[in-house]
Formats: sequence, C-alpha cells, structure tokens
Amino acid sequence: MSNLKEICSGLPLDPLPPNQGRDPSVPHAPIRTPNLTAKEERLALRNALRYFPPSCHATLAPEFAQELRQYGHIYMYRFCPTLRMRAYPIDQYPCRTRQAASMMLMIMNNLDPAVAQFPQELVTYGGNGQVFSNWAQFRLVMHYLSQMTEEQTLVMYSGHPMGLFPSLPSSPRAIITNGMVIPNYSSREQYEKMFALGVSMYGQMTAGSYCYIGPQGIVHGTMLTVLNAGRRYLGSGDLRGRVFVTSGLGGMSGAQAKAAVIAGCVGVIAEVDESPLRKRHEQGWLMEVSSSLEHCIKRIREAKSRKTPLSLGYHGNIVDLWERLVMEYEQTGECLADLGSDQTSLHNPFNGGYYPVQLSFHQANQLMSADPKHFQTMVQESLRRQVKAINKLSDAGMFFWDYGNAFLLEAQRAGAEVEKVGGGATEFRYPSYVQHIMGDIFSLGFGPFRWVCTSGDPQDLTVTDDIAATVLEEIGSGVTDSIRQQYNDNIRWIREARKHKMVVGSQARILYSDQKGRVSIALAINQAVADGRVSAPVVISRDHHDVSGTDSPFRETSNVYDGSAFCADMAVQNFVGDAFRGATWVALHNGGGVGWGEVMNGGFGLLLDGSEEAAKRASLMLNWDVSNGVARRCWSGNPNAYETIQRTMEEQRQLRVTMPFPVQDEQVLDRALQG
Repeated sequence: MSNLKEICSGLPLDPLPPNQGRDPSVPHAPIRTPNLTAKEERLALRNALRYFPPSCHATLAPEFAQELRQYGHIYMYRFCPTLRMRAYPIDQYPCRTRQAASMMLMIMNNLDPAVAQFPQELVTYGGNGQVFSNWAQFRLVMHYLSQMTEEQTLVMYSGHPMGLFPSLPSSPRAIITNGMVIPNYSSREQYEKMFALGVSMYGQMTAGSYCYIGPQGIVHGTMLTVLNAGRRYLGSGDLRGRVFVTSGLGGMSGAQAKAAVIAGCVGVIAEVDESPLRKRHEQGWLMEVSSSLEHCIKRIREAKSRKTPLSLGYHGNIVDLWERLVMEYEQTGECLADLGSDQTSLHNPFNGGYYPVQLSFHQANQLMSADPKHFQTMVQESLRRQVKAINKLSDAGMFFWDYGNAFLLEAQRAGAEVEKVGGGATEFRYPSYVQHIMGDIFSLGFGPFRWVCTSGDPQDLTVTDDIAATVLEEIGSGVTDSIRQQYNDNIRWIREARKHKMVVGSQARILYSDQKGRVSIALAINQAVADGRVSAPVVISRDHHDVSGTDSPFRETSNVYDGSAFCADMAVQNFVGDAFRGATWVALHNGGGVGWGEVMNGGFGLLLDGSEEAAKRASLMLNWDVSNGVARRCWSGNPNAYETIQRTMEEQRQLRVTMPFPVQDEQVLDRALQG
C-alpha cells in the first residue's frame, strides 16, 4: 500500500530517483528512427522538460537528449517505478472513488511485465501500442486518479494528462484520445516525428484505453475464427488432424498456439524472436518448440496422422517455413497445410513489426535503425517471397485468409501478387477474416465482451464464469439456429476457459456475445456484486475490434460494400454515445490494429459496483454500444444485420432505425444509366 501511495504522489523531484537506465532482464522496443532535424530534436527536448521545474533541467536534459538519440524517443527511464507493476486488488489503491481505482488497476495491468510486450517503453502489444508516451505521464495520471472526485473528469491527450476538469457524477471519469491528427497529416513518417516530439501517440486498441487483458483477449476470437474457417473452407467443425500454419507469438499473435489446440487442430507458428517464443512455452500456451524445419515437417506428419492437437513453435522466419512446405508439396505431391494465415505486426512493417527472411533477427534489428531505406526494400522483397509460396500452396488446396494485420495491404504495396481481379478497394486475392468469417458474426451483434474482477481473487472469476455460462444457456434456448451456433461456441469456451489457464495478469475473462447476452451478463454480475457472491466490483469492457467500435476498411468494416468502408462516423459516434450513456471511461484512437492513418476505433470501461446506478448505466450503454454498429451494417446492406436490428426494434420500443430498401430489379439501374 505504501508503495502504491508513493507512485500516486506525483513526480518525485526532491530528491530525483536514481537513473537506473534500461532493465536488461525484460524485452525492449526496437530503436525508433524519427529522422528529426536539429531544430526538431531541440523541440522534443524542450517538450519533455515541460513536466519538470527548471531546477531539474540541468540534470535531466542531457539524459533525455541521450535517450532521444539512442532510442529515438524520450521514455524517461529514471522515473520508471521500482514497484512491481501489476493489477493490485482495487481496495489497495489510495483513491477517493472506486471508479478512479478501477482505472489505476487496469493501467497497471497493461504495464505488468507478464502482460506487456515492452514494459519499460510502456508498450503493451503490437510492437508500438503505447499506454503512455513516457513515465512522467504515468506518474501524473496515477496522481490525478488518486485525487479525483466524482465531480471531475481526467482529460487525456495522446498519453498526456491535460488535467482534472469539473464535470457531473454521471459523466465519464476519463476521456481518452490517442493520435487525433488532421487527416492529411496522418502518415507513418509524420507519426514517428510526432511521437518523438511527445505530442501524439499510437494507443493501438486496448493499450491506450487501459483495457488489454493479456493474450486471452484474442485467444477466444482466434479460436472462433479457426473453428469457423474450418466450417467454411473445410466443411467441418471437427479440425482434428487439420494443419493451421501462421506466424507470430508476441502480444496479440501469442494467442494463436492456444487457440489452435482448443479448436482441436495442429497449429504451427513461426516466430523469429526467441523471447516471446520462450514466454509462450513457459506459460504452457505453446506445447513444443523447434528451430529445425526437418523436425517441424516430421511433427506435422505425425500429429496429422494421429489426429492429435498440437501447438508447435518454429523458431525461425515464416517465409522459410512456407517455402519448405512448398518444397515438400513439390517433392511428395502432399499439401501439408489445410489453413493458413499471418499475424506479424504488419501495421508497423519497417520498425520491428516484420522481420525479412534474408536477415537474422539480430541483423534486422541493426539494419532497421542503421539504414531504414535498405531495410524497407528487404521487407518488401521478403513479403513478395512469402506471398509467392502462399499462392503455390493455395493453388494446391490450402485456404488462406488475411488476419486483419495489414498483411495483404503491405504485400500489395510491396508488389506481391495479391490482386483480386475486378475487386473493390478493400478486396484482395484472399479474403480478410472479417469478410469471410467475423463480419457476419459482428452483424449478428456478437463481439468480444470482457470483464475484470478487481478483487484479484480467482474465486470471483469462477463465480462470474458460471454466471455468464448460465445466462447464455438460458437465452440460447430461444434463438434462431445461426445465433444458437454462436451461443454454443461461447458456452463451450466459458465452460473450458479455466482448464486452459487463460489468466495472464488481472483476473479477467472474455467471451463473444450479442447485445442481449452482454446486457444480461452485466446485470447478473452487478447483482452478484450487490449481494456479495462476488467480493469486489467488476470492470466490463471489450476489445475495440467489435460490432461498432471500429471503422477499419481493411479489417472490421471490410465487408461494408456501400462505399462507406472508409468513413469513420460509427467509431466516433460510438465513443460519444458511450460517454453520455454511462461509461466510466471512453477512448477514441487513430490507428489500432492495422496501423496509423488506416483506422479509427473507440472503446470504453464501465465499473459494476453493485449499485442500481451501475445497472442503469450498463443497460443503456451496452444496448447502444452494439445497436450503433448493427444499424450501420444494416444500412450498408448486410442481411444478418437487417434481421438483427429488426428483432432488436421489436424488443425495444424506443429504438427506431432507418431501414434500407433493396434494389430488387438490377435492370432498373442498367436502363437508367444507359439512358
């Protein structure tokens, strides 16, 4: 408790804490190359010193300048707390309101070394998904939250706490925006400069909104994707003996090994960096590791013939693995891979998100900062080779999809053969997983609903798991077949989640649910807090990657074909609407998932403290949070969304949605345009 008080007491200035530099025992973010001019370097330094009184400047200026030149950013390592960073039970935070304490818990969970990808650089996942831009911001935010009353709102500008402002008890306790840049200036190059200057930040989706819950958050979505890919491409939900080949075992991608085994298939995942590979293996998420392609091929054949689930991590480059599978096919006529995808962080291709096959991991890290232009050329050459191998296996019967990580977009920019003849602006030779799999699920109103037990007690998580499963079983008995399939997948997941040891960091859970399910689960959990079955409040949130949280033409809205895929009204409306319907905090970001300038996404956190007020907020906000996106998808012409919003209007008399009339006779258009 006293240590938590210390990090909530503001910036330690007298005396300044000793500068310990970087901790060699944790992984670190790649060196950034913002290419600042001398004038911009001076501005970056001036901006960083704004957080400190002039009496500290002579000490801090030289070390900040060194960080800027050595790492491409001023992280202020001196102010990184020595306290073990984790989600402490909510009652241990020195606060005036539990709403503020719940945010502190979520922030510290995002920076827990067991959860965060590069904890000392404040990166939670995705290679560059920041919680804050520097450690001064972290300390100021914790201080403000400890002081906050229920008549104040914390305002966050891209990692920078602008301050506490007077508001209503019904207002959000924090409003967060990340990367809100004028559209014409929202380029990658501009971003690197703005981040180095300390004026803008890439919050990914749930890093800069404090809602990341470790890789469990995506295990579930990945499991659903793999199961539904089997149903769609292989004609079966039984994936025993089927092989799924992909890459990446870092933050988000780390879920793939676990998801493959839960889905029952053989998952082979390439990863160039030994650190996340080791982490997933130690966590028990990855069953085996090998750096030998010979051994990988042998294990694929064995597991395939025995039909035993397996997660095999190949310590090497994914391009080598794909090319080896092609060689195997050419020599034996057998295509060993049934399903294929990719989860390298290609939203960030030239700064550690993708490692070219021509270089070792160490060589690549050196070249990306020493000669960025040459590195970029090698990345693009590697992508062309990767696609060439995937195309050969696809022609032999493997089904490949884009995992929404900008893989096909960057491959296209690299000149790889991914064009879809006659396709629209968001279509490629291979579908994105939203176009073929998740989009229809989103249009039914299903998406990644989450909760965190703020007591830190596993028993509370067990109780909430049972509540959620029971609620879904009750609702699921009276729904249509397509919706029942979704309910059944999620009941199966929630009943088995404990067995698979999903918890990393906070006592959290995720499942996919529709509007009715989310509201019912939230209200049931709130009631359990009220009557003491759950010992402390529960935070609910979701991934921004959801029904209405995100406008992303190459991912979440890639199956919107009315020309509005590049419009961002939905995400902005989502953020604003959640704010005045009762969210505890809301966030709006540029760039989560597929990269800066490519997407807008909104998220929220809401504290269920057992009160009637919390129940009212949850009901009002969650209904809007889903219906907003379903209505937009309905208007764009999606039949699932049309039926879903019709049903919702029948259940909610105050909901009135503008419904589209379809063109039934295409010849009407032909005649009009020929005339």
